[in-house]
Amino acid sequence: MKIAYLEDDDILAEHMESILTSNGHECDVFRDGSQLIRRLKRERYDLLLLDWSVPGVTGHQVTIWARANLTERIPILFMTSRSLEADIVTALSSGADDYMVKPIGNSELLARIDALGRRAYPGAAAAQTVIEVGRYRIDAVGRTCFLRDAPIELTGREFDLVLLLFQHVGRVLSREYIGGTLWGQPQNAISRTLDTHMSRVRSKLQLRPEHGVRLMPVYGHGYRLEMVSDAAQAAQSDGEPRASHA
Repeated sequence: MKIAYLEDDDILAEHMESILTSNGHECDVFRDGSQLIRRLKRERYDLLLLDWSVPGVTGHQVTIWARANLTERIPILFMTSRSLEADIVTALSSGADDYMVKPIGNSELLARIDALGRRAYPGAAAAQTVIEVGRYRIDAVGRTCFLRDAPIELTGREFDLVLLLFQHVGRVLSREYIGGTLWGQPQNAISRTLDTHMSRVRSKLQLRPEHGVRLMPVYGHGYRLEMVSDAAQAAQSDGEPRASHA
């Protein structure tokens, strides 16, 4: 999703921007609400991620302006240190869709953003029910996976992992994002489980260049499923040992 992020803490803003972009989102950071409002007048975003207390126009004021002036109801998620029930009620009553109190776990934030996206844009999620990449076909509705039209048997969690990878081809998925999305837990709690599932998926799907993709670990971060060019596929096939017909 394309996210507008309002935050005046430079260190936090840089950290969260890195988390969002590394998990497939676009992110524009704003330090003042008036800057964000000026951009919203000429540019469309899929989600607003707002801190409440920033210099100038606050996140709360941005919410009120957005609900009064934007024709499309963009999801709004507050991420703030204000934890009083009255503050939460005020934000939600003004038009916010969700509210998180700092400090915030990266996995939970990503999961909430995904949930808001699914609710706000159900058509976008439904539009791509069948994914075709390389020699693979993934049916998200039927929950089936094929390699060269041959079905591959997967457990429910393995299929969820395959679908997540193929939905984000070419993007680095952090271990935190995968753990939070599929297990609802941070990566350190399911590290060995995640690696085991990745190994099984790699083996069952035969994720090799000759099939049009390769699964690459990104050291210290996560995994990326990459498409492989036709030339690379041909080179890989030419390098395979061939059976003798003597």
